[in-house]
Amino acid sequence: MNTDAEPSRISSAAQGASLSFRRLRLRGKRLGERAIRRARSEPEPTPWIGAGALGAAVGLGTGLTLTAAASAVAGYFARTVVTPVKERVEDLEVLAVVKGPDGDEVILPATSHTVVDGVYGLFFHGGRGFARVGRITSFTARDGTLARKVEHVAGGDLRTAVRGWWSANPHLTPQEAGFEAEEVVIELPDGPAPAWYVPARNPRGALSGRNIWAVMVHGRGGRRTEGIRALPAAQQLGVDSLLISYRNDGEAPPTPDGRYGLGITEWPDVEAGVRYALEHGAEDIVLFGWSMGGAICLQTVDRSPIASKVRGLVLTGPVVDWIDVLSHHARALHLPEPVGRLTRLFISHKAGRRVTGLASPLDLRMMNWIDRAEQLRHRTLILHSIDDEVVPYGPSRQLAEISDRVSFVPFTRAKHVKEWNHKPHRWDSKVVQWVTDLFNAEVPGGEDRSASPDPDPDTMEIEAVTRMTE
Repeated sequence: MNTDAEPSRISSAAQGASLSFRRLRLRGKRLGERAIRRARSEPEPTPWIGAGALGAAVGLGTGLTLTAAASAVAGYFARTVVTPVKERVEDLEVLAVVKGPDGDEVILPATSHTVVDGVYGLFFHGGRGFARVGRITSFTARDGTLARKVEHVAGGDLRTAVRGWWSANPHLTPQEAGFEAEEVVIELPDGPAPAWYVPARNPRGALSGRNIWAVMVHGRGGRRTEGIRALPAAQQLGVDSLLISYRNDGEAPPTPDGRYGLGITEWPDVEAGVRYALEHGAEDIVLFGWSMGGAICLQTVDRSPIASKVRGLVLTGPVVDWIDVLSHHARALHLPEPVGRLTRLFISHKAGRRVTGLASPLDLRMMNWIDRAEQLRHRTLILHSIDDEVVPYGPSRQLAEISDRVSFVPFTRAKHVKEWNHKPHRWDSKVVQWVTDLFNAEVPGGEDRSASPDPDPDTMEIEAVTRMTE
């Protein structure tokens, strides 16, 4: 959707909404808090927005039109999108820990996340405790529960936990995952920020000795731990890795406004990571990004003066078009279309700054890579689950269809940025093969598409499922 249509009308609407918002902020907050209590007993349709916006949407669904109250809801929605998450909600019951034939097993409710096989993290005791949880060992349909193997507990006593939250991060540090790592500091525009440097230790890797670094960029609400899952692939390749933090993520210094820029403001921090790598011996860079981290990587290669040092991008569940993502969440919350449109306006128009807290509006059109496909100059691999409930996979697939610089690898069943968790071998093998081809192709900076690869059974099956659901 073009948020610049009818600029004078939009400007006056945004100014009016901004003026009314101060008076109605308390009312919008009450709407949200009231429905939090109601929504906590129901499945949450969209993790990024949370139960407060869900409750506000419920109020709108009963008959409210685009009035001042609707503006308050749109403002709440917009502000939530750009505000970093500081406290995680323990929304998963931990029912019991029992002895199984191969060690401890944790009993959990069967949810859309816990029923997907793979390896995951389980935080508990307010995040002070952590367990790595593996395969499903049993399922009790009558009770709606399942058991999963407890592979490791790093802090806390899981037996005393009653609630926690499910995580895509199965490890807390590279060392815990079996990799040698060094804590380093990168100078960002807002100050020093921590990062992990993981040296290549595989002399037989396909790209070993070529001074290639992977710079890894986590997503919204995440931290640099998100990149640990890519370390096995990086080690197979024989490339060094740099797992960075960036502004407002809870580790790097915050900005004065304390808000996410959805990629528009964060890319200089990735550029700083690339400069660090170059200053420490890197000659070529591959950017790895997850979710919003993918949007940040795309802005980096579009805007940075050293983008030529980046050979390619590996993006998992990336935000290719923020307008599409925001529309998806508005629909999931049953927000009327005018409210969803006003939400995007608050984010992208200067009059919305008093509502969102942003220092500057965010140009959502600059982050729409479907419309900007011809301007994408770097080879890009996208790995995206068709069952991603947070960032729909459609734009990722569409970008690959319209740009010969983009390759698309679909997954099934995996939830948002959990493609590796569900099928680590598939994720690793696709990444290793693509990055190897990227650097060995006859055309500099690109894949050699002259040879037709053997059909991928997983991809063929996924494409068949996709056709049936369209």
